[in-house]
Amino acid sequence: MSMSTSARTEPRFLRPVLYFDAATCLLMAALLLIGGSGLGGFLGLPVGLLTASALILIGFAAVVVAVASRPVIPRTGVWAIAVVNILWAIDSLLILALGWVEPNGLGLAFVIVQAVAVLVIAEIQIIGLKRGRPAGGMV
Repeated sequence: MSMSTSARTEPRFLRPVLYFDAATCLLMAALLLIGGSGLGGFLGLPVGLLTASALILIGFAAVVVAVASRPVIPRTGVWAIAVVNILWAIDSLLILALGWVEPNGLGLAFVIVQAVAVLVIAEIQIIGLKRGRPAGGMV
């Protein structure tokens, strides 16, 4: 088996998933930036946290697009994206659990729902990696 075979994925499944991930990141970033203080007040979340999250999402989306647009999608790139998505979801829930923010009920639901959505995207990315596993089981 060649090195290129073990390092690539099945683009027909993963490429659209990666672009969807990037698009949802950019949509969320736009919501957080455009909503600004109004959204922060509505959800009971600090505006600085929402703004910082939006900027991180924009950078992450750029990385995801860079990986997705390669002729051969690198497996390590997709694994890294999935892991970052999982860490984002965990961090989102940790800020609630540790009391770093105290959102109102809508804010609590907002944070939990986006964390679950990010975990679903990560799971789909991992499924795509497993579906595209090269012969011999190398990942």
